[in-house]
Amino acid sequence: MTTLKSKLKEDLNAAIKERDELRSSTLRLTLTAITKEEVAGKTKRELSDDEVQKVITREAKKRREAADAFAQGGRAESAEREKAEGELLATYLPKPLGDDELEAIVAQAVAEAKAAGAEGPRAMGAVMKIVNPKVAGLAEGGRVAAAVKKSLAG
Repeated sequence: MTTLKSKLKEDLNAAIKERDELRSSTLRLTLTAITKEEVAGKTKRELSDDEVQKVITREAKKRREAADAFAQGGRAESAEREKAEGELLATYLPKPLGDDELEAIVAQAVAEAKAAGAEGPRAMGAVMKIVNPKVAGLAEGGRVAAAVKKSLAG
């Protein structure tokens, strides 16, 4: 079993013993999503820590989007719950990149793309290919794309 998955299971057991309903339900849902991912496809397999992290990232993003939707729908209590679940899941993820760090990575990638002959707004794809592996799991795709567009426009 992967170390991140085992940590989630240990934390789930602790949350159940402490009768922490929010933590236990959130971790249960996340472990279910991980198990679902493991049995997807033709054969069952163990997920690596990176793959487990991607599942947690996806689950945290779902919580953020649901919180926004509930807030817009005037359901503040449900929005707070989703937000709390998202924050709980974020504790299992690496610290996201700050704006300065992201801009530095994007600037370096733009310079690499220009050296390879890609310039202007058309270079977006080439720059994203360079940036994405470097920021995987540390920044959301929309935020990365916005930084790349800004850098290419400037």
